[in-house]
Amino acid sequence: MVLVANHNEKDGSANGTLVDFRGNPVDKSRTGGWLGAGLILGSELSERICVMGLSMNLVTYLVGDLHLPSSDSANIVTNFMGTLNLLALLGGFLADAKLGRYATIAIFGSIAAVGVTLLTLATSIPSMKPPVCDSRSKGHCIEASGQQLALLFAALYTIALGCGGIKSSVSGFGSDQFDSSNPKENKAMIYFFNRFYFCISLGSLFAVTVLVYIQDNVGRGWGYGISAGAMVIGVAVLLGGTSLYRFKKPEGSPLTIIWRVLILAWRKRKLSYPSDPGFLNEYHNAKVPHTKMLRCFDKAAILDEYTAANENRNNPWIVSTVTQVEEVKMVLKLIPIWSTCILFWTVYSQMNTFSIEQATFMNREVGKFGIPAGSFSVFLFISILLFTSINERVTVPIARKITGNRQGLTSLQRVGIGLILSIAGMIAAAIVEKQRRENAVKHSYSIRAFWLIPQFFIVGAGEAFAYVGQLEFFIREAPEGMKSMSTGLFLTTLSMGFFISSLLVSLVHKVTNASWLKSNLNNGRLDYFYWMLAVLGIINYLVFLVFSMRHQYKVQNLSGLEDSEEELKNWTDTTIANTKKNPDAAEKEEV
Repeated sequence: MVLVANHNEKDGSANGTLVDFRGNPVDKSRTGGWLGAGLILGSELSERICVMGLSMNLVTYLVGDLHLPSSDSANIVTNFMGTLNLLALLGGFLADAKLGRYATIAIFGSIAAVGVTLLTLATSIPSMKPPVCDSRSKGHCIEASGQQLALLFAALYTIALGCGGIKSSVSGFGSDQFDSSNPKENKAMIYFFNRFYFCISLGSLFAVTVLVYIQDNVGRGWGYGISAGAMVIGVAVLLGGTSLYRFKKPEGSPLTIIWRVLILAWRKRKLSYPSDPGFLNEYHNAKVPHTKMLRCFDKAAILDEYTAANENRNNPWIVSTVTQVEEVKMVLKLIPIWSTCILFWTVYSQMNTFSIEQATFMNREVGKFGIPAGSFSVFLFISILLFTSINERVTVPIARKITGNRQGLTSLQRVGIGLILSIAGMIAAAIVEKQRRENAVKHSYSIRAFWLIPQFFIVGAGEAFAYVGQLEFFIREAPEGMKSMSTGLFLTTLSMGFFISSLLVSLVHKVTNASWLKSNLNNGRLDYFYWMLAVLGIINYLVFLVFSMRHQYKVQNLSGLEDSEEELKNWTDTTIANTKKNPDAAEKEEV
């Protein structure tokens, strides 16, 4: 629990730091809002079409066309996705420190378009693939050589660089279009993250249906060429709306601020705390209220005899301000939650790899039409779209009435629900795989691939909660000047999840002497691997509960919001009651 009150903190979206594309103070009647945010969402839509259009079906290309082992193919896909999300941290750093979010999206979007073009060439040139084989048995198929894989890897990691830069800044740049001190715009921003993820899922749905079908039945080159075109269009739409955006100028490297505070806190570790926190440097001018958590870092802001001199107290390498210390505390408070979000994406990565591989061993015929294995991911994204809409229109309003909380569900409650559903998804996957294998081995019968729907549907529902909850948590809980870096930090949970998936696959492959995970799933025990992930998920959820109960939410600036109980209960109405509001009135609300 935390009291949310007006502490006169200078929120970046509420003060005069926002400018238009000419560098002048913004005219909020002509810039920002849903018009600007909608165009920005177009960039993320293109990025999703690009990434999901290749990642969801890439494992079948690696196994079927390049003749690589199943476990190696799964690791190539998860390492690619892991690197992509890890590079979001680099993109976030550049956006906050030098480029700004708008320029970061435009530059890295262009890089992504180049990468997909290279991938189109890598999958279209015949010499980039080994000879076609008629059997998947050992000795009949020649694996792709290192030279044949070189262009493919160059393309994949160029795409990873480009899309990582986009992902780090799109959500932060979109949230910049809303003024949190304005009641109507603050209300809109609550729904922005849901609609942001709705666009992500819409792009993913198009990719796993239309693009996967084109890749399997028309040609890989055509499918990836469409992805390249979508990326070019996304960048063009972003540039076309330049005059409609609100821009926040880069405030310098956030890593430098963090590093300085850590060094100064260590240097001054032997100093005594002042009798009153008001004696800390710039306490009364702090943009962020002082907190008692992680008190050891307050020593970076202690004014001793040497630093009390005016010429020294303004030197950030000699003494930090309370604002800087509190911003570092905000970042450090994210780490425990960050660590428990990783395993969700380890589970999710199985939907891109082994679940798709399962489909190749199952009956995918509907009449005379054979559904591509990669297209079964459509049920994952249908579930995400369905639950994203249900959350916004049903779950949040009901939860708001029950709890009296304007958010309905807090960000950490969303994450917790997502973690529970990921465990249920792995249990469903293990049960289905056990039945599939038994029927294939004992009865030579391939069960219908539609039995995969429960695991896709449950994990998709979990993602609808977990992704939105994590994104909202990392953006709203981060300091204003570190939004892009915080988004990058969130995306590293995806990155680490994919990398841990690769690590677990390698460890399981070694410990079990390759008896669990085989290219021919009928000869392995994939269900044991799923059960192992379910057990790890339960342990991880218990740790998450401990961390989430101890977390104190960031104090939000809600100046100007309605303070009547009736208005808070009707927060989701399409209009806000026409009452005069006192912008200077402080209000308190339990979150």
